[in-house]
Amino acid sequence: MRSWPADRIAFGGDYNPEQWPRATWREDIELMRRARVSFVTLGVFSWSWLEPAKGEYDFGWLDEVMDLLHEAGIAVDLATATATPPPWLSAAYPEILPVDRDGHTLWPGSRQAWCPSSPVYREHALALTTALAERYHEHPALAMWHVSNEYACHNLPCYCDTCAAAFRRWLRARYDGLEALNDAWGTAFWSQRYTDWDQVLPPRRTTTFANPTHQLDYARFGSDTLLDFYRAEKAVLTERSPGVPVTTNFMTLAHFDLLDYHQWAPEQDVVSTDHYVVNTLEHPAAELAFSGDLTRGLAAGQPWMLMEHSTSAVNWQPVNPAKAPGQTLRDSLAHVARGADTVGYFQWRQSRAGSEKFHSALVPHAGPDSARFREVCRLGEVLERLGELRGSTVEADVAILWDYQAGWAASGPAMPSSALEYPAVAHTVHRLLRDRGVVADVVHPSADLTAYRVVVVPTLYLVTDEHAAAIEAAAEAGAQVLVTFFSGISDEHDHVRLGGYPGAFRDLLGVRVEEFFPLMPGETVTLGSGSGRLWSEDLTAAGAEVLDRYAAGPLRGRPCTTRRAVGRGAAWYLSTLPDDATFDALLGQVLDAGGVTPAAEVVPGVEAVRRRSGHGSWLFLANHTDQPQSVTASGHDLVTDRPVDGVRLEPGAVAVVREG
Repeated sequence: MRSWPADRIAFGGDYNPEQWPRATWREDIELMRRARVSFVTLGVFSWSWLEPAKGEYDFGWLDEVMDLLHEAGIAVDLATATATPPPWLSAAYPEILPVDRDGHTLWPGSRQAWCPSSPVYREHALALTTALAERYHEHPALAMWHVSNEYACHNLPCYCDTCAAAFRRWLRARYDGLEALNDAWGTAFWSQRYTDWDQVLPPRRTTTFANPTHQLDYARFGSDTLLDFYRAEKAVLTERSPGVPVTTNFMTLAHFDLLDYHQWAPEQDVVSTDHYVVNTLEHPAAELAFSGDLTRGLAAGQPWMLMEHSTSAVNWQPVNPAKAPGQTLRDSLAHVARGADTVGYFQWRQSRAGSEKFHSALVPHAGPDSARFREVCRLGEVLERLGELRGSTVEADVAILWDYQAGWAASGPAMPSSALEYPAVAHTVHRLLRDRGVVADVVHPSADLTAYRVVVVPTLYLVTDEHAAAIEAAAEAGAQVLVTFFSGISDEHDHVRLGGYPGAFRDLLGVRVEEFFPLMPGETVTLGSGSGRLWSEDLTAAGAEVLDRYAAGPLRGRPCTTRRAVGRGAAWYLSTLPDDATFDALLGQVLDAGGVTPAAEVVPGVEAVRRRSGHGSWLFLANHTDQPQSVTASGHDLVTDRPVDGVRLEPGAVAVVREG
């Protein structure tokens, strides 16, 4: 078994040699050496090549590629190839195909055309995994196992009869009898009371609003079902290939929320994720930073793997812009800044056919004689120099709470405002902190919050009693806790907490809300300082200091923002989404109260993150503005490989300063 590269930030990506003639393979190896590639992920979509007919395996081509990579000193993250079935499997067993909410079968011809609950699919997937583990466990190129690929990207939720039966089994394990289910789902409403388990179905297309808790539990079921599938493959690998670490690639993108990664993360030997820049977002670079901090939170603060991102354009947006010169380097180092010790791409060589032929790659269609490949080679050089910071961790005194299940519940049917999307407030807070040079961990409410000076609780609509108590304990221990509107509203069954909003946090905050006043699209409300959008509330302060009030409209004179001393800390409440300047000023007050300082004094648009270990610290700086910027920092810049006393960043430039 080959050790994962330990003297550098590992660099590479998906390699799909089955798409190319053998004559190309040796050229690939030479170009990988030129680019300083140190690992590849191999065989992700190769099932139809590995098993061309049931039980008939062809490993000859994979043996050859594994040997070539070993000779070149390149580590292999070997995939189990179970992400997509070969055509013979779905033709022989059409019952494995997923079904959409309207009862339509999703046919082969793309990828992930399989039902997450299918025992037939699982049987064949585990057989292939077993064969791979037995054949390659001793291969000297093998460094890691890669299970499936981007779980749930295309085949969840599935609403077939197999899933219906599996859902009922899942519910029986979760609830102590049918009446407990009826109580949790609130089936007294609209005559939905179940009298037999067989009456329970997936939340398929219905006449109007579906039962919210029914939908919430189906989301939980889907995540748990795929996690169980992952565990089954991992168990095979652990038994047949002991000692080799196992992972699967998450998708911590802006709005991917089909899996509860907080439950998945502890099952990974190393947390890995895929991230792609979404150009339709208002702040794509800020979203990239949020994704990195979320992935680090999933990894409990430890280094993580960036399994996939893109050198330039993707292929799946309405318009797919190319990255600017230098952005390949800058985006990669932005992930390293936030904890990645591995930088991977999709894919090594740009495909000449298929649905992703216009998705960029390390080797573009233009070939190695191209500006993009030259930037890839420069990135390889820089990542070698960054090897000294491998294993270091990111400094953060602020926590932003993030809970996939709260997001599922907040996105349920018939809510006060469909304009309120769960990620919106968390992303806004994170972006404003980033503009201040302040780094935040994005963590689950079950994390140890007492380690943070500031804890932000953005739109945590659903919260358990246990998590609410942990948030209060953080304030008691000295944290400044900022809670925003639409938090603490429901319990884990999506039952509203009665007695006034914000339910679980009412006593902690010293406020009571009798009624929501959500704002119409484009509507704003005037505050004592600035304005608010999206939301407002009829708020009463009972034991809390009023910091700002609504200055116009039906809530004129009512409190908008409050603060209450709690133990050694304080609890702040914000009942609207302020304009950026107003929100930034409030965050400044909270940070000052918590004694939080930035990684470096920067202007908005310049990113600053510090990684630290027992033998040093490294300051990452990136200029996202269109003007040169200067930052006070001294040491050795590992990007330019020269000493610096003060850093001048040209537009789009990045620096990694070894301090001291």
